[in-house]
Amino acid sequence: MRLFFKIGLVLTMLSLLTGGLRAAEPAVGEKPPEVKLDEWISAQPDTAGKPVLLEFWATWCPPCRKSIPHLNEIHEKYKDKNLVIIGVSDEAPATVKDFQKGTPMNYPNGISKDLVKNYGVNGIPHAFLIGKDGKLLWSGHPMQLNAAVIESAVK
Repeated sequence: MRLFFKIGLVLTMLSLLTGGLRAAEPAVGEKPPEVKLDEWISAQPDTAGKPVLLEFWATWCPPCRKSIPHLNEIHEKYKDKNLVIIGVSDEAPATVKDFQKGTPMNYPNGISKDLVKNYGVNGIPHAFLIGKDGKLLWSGHPMQLNAAVIESAVK
């Protein structure tokens, strides 16, 4: 019994030392944390009073790369209905810029070291659809986001 306690204590300490503490993922209907990025790769979009699809991703992540064409399609279809898509990576800006030379991302992207923790994200890609009122409407894998959910957000 004491051995399990010691192992648990060691794992907890390792988690604290490596920055493993994350906030709980916001629930649908709640106001998620404010979207503040450390640096924008593209121009910072105006999000005031607009629905926002926030997507956490990385250049090294195959499922993230597979989601990019889907997000480009969503962007093209709904940009005139004021849907703002924001891709967020915690990688170095140069890494993201180099990646985008070969993989077009038609929606705004930026860098944040803390936002992924603030949103309680444990795996990527992960997206959050935030309504015009600032409340969370949907959360999940970006490939699972369907038109009906987006349509309800842009009405």
